[in-house]
Amino acid sequence: MTALTDLAWTAVSDRPLVLVPLGSFEQHGPHLPLDTDTRIADAVAHGVARRTPGEVLVAPPVVYAASGEHQSFPGTMSIGNEALRFMLVELVRSLTLWSGRVVLVNGHGGNVRCLANAVRQLVDEGRDVGYVHCFPAGGDAHAGRTETSLMLHLAPEAVDMARAKPGNPMPIAELMPEILDGGVRAVSPSGVLGDPTGATAEEGARLLDELIAGIVVEAVRL
Repeated sequence: MTALTDLAWTAVSDRPLVLVPLGSFEQHGPHLPLDTDTRIADAVAHGVARRTPGEVLVAPPVVYAASGEHQSFPGTMSIGNEALRFMLVELVRSLTLWSGRVVLVNGHGGNVRCLANAVRQLVDEGRDVGYVHCFPAGGDAHAGRTETSLMLHLAPEAVDMARAKPGNPMPIAELMPEILDGGVRAVSPSGVLGDPTGATAEEGARLLDELIAGIVVEAVRL
């Protein structure tokens, strides 16, 4: 595994597998940093690269993405769906001039539809590209126990558990109509969807390992 940022162009191997972490820069409640999704996607990408046979490069993460549903919270920065789709298409077009397969490792639910559309277009163009998501099975929706546990494992210094309070516990599918109409603030003034208070670093380590193990197989097969 090699971080692409550490290489000169002459050190890039012929047609390597490239993993591109795709995150966001948006509110994650009062207790988690704005780049939570990006940190998780980047950690998963590096973990997958370490466990995948052959030459694997990890690109710098894409930080700015589609986070319009969080725009009413200070600190959130979003480029919107159309700009994200265009950026991903152009990024992969550039990468595939010298890379082998490109896998986008997505850590933000708001990117899902745009990401699928971009990859569909790229595949139709004959590009060798796929995507995977960093969403643990059974996890809560946003800034709850799941993401808080992952961040307590990855960057405990960035988590303020004294400010962690339960948010809206309803399933995301039930909340989605209101979120689409009025954003996350319409259903949770704190921005939390779930309950972060029971989060632990140990659970975060387990969740990260499970994510990486599942994606190693997907990243090669896609």
